[in-house]
Amino acid sequence: MTLSYPIASNAAHPPRLSPAYKSTVKRSPSKPLIVMRHTLSELTGPVYGHETVRENDGDLTTQHKGEPLGERIIVHGHVLDEDGRGVPNTLVEIWQANACGRYIHVRDQHPAPLDPNFTGAGRAQTDSAGYYRFVTVKPGAYPWGNHHNAWRPAHIHFSVFGYSFVSRLVTQMYFPGDPLFPFDPIFNSVTDERARARMISSFDLENTQPEWALCYRFNIVLRGRNATPTENK
Repeated sequence: MTLSYPIASNAAHPPRLSPAYKSTVKRSPSKPLIVMRHTLSELTGPVYGHETVRENDGDLTTQHKGEPLGERIIVHGHVLDEDGRGVPNTLVEIWQANACGRYIHVRDQHPAPLDPNFTGAGRAQTDSAGYYRFVTVKPGAYPWGNHHNAWRPAHIHFSVFGYSFVSRLVTQMYFPGDPLFPFDPIFNSVTDERARARMISSFDLENTQPEWALCYRFNIVLRGRNATPTENK
């Protein structure tokens, strides 16, 4: 069992200030942080609830009367600790754009259609081996106004909860071979090339279901030298 964590591994995570990602300039601390002691209520809640995860919450294609448009995919993997052991009973939530690259959000007004059969959010709980699985549609790229002709690569947001609301990690999963990688300052805010690669899923032919859905594997390592880069380090 690992008893200490090398500080160097923190370099895998993006800095709070990444000038090419313009909004970080305004939201990054400019003064030393003030550490405030957490109260019991902050440590224990609010929590969306591991116990309220329903059987089909991980299938984003069956949440409405009709099927969503787009390429159906399976996304699965394990939540792992620094020693490669599965982390059981972990609440995993995802949110994403639809197949046209549009979120159901008032701030998203770019001219791409909304899909009435796709909300773009789901959740699952890892099993005793740390395994999770989602069924969804492959999200589209979308413009985001950070710089001239700026487009985000296709991605899915992941949120992994510990035993309280404050023990939460957020990351993004990308798809292999995306041509937008070199132009995306969010992806490239992770300066270590090997760490960036840990945010890219791998195509999984073995678990692809014939005539139904392609499959992608995405393991999330919580800490250590092989940690998946997260947005809140």
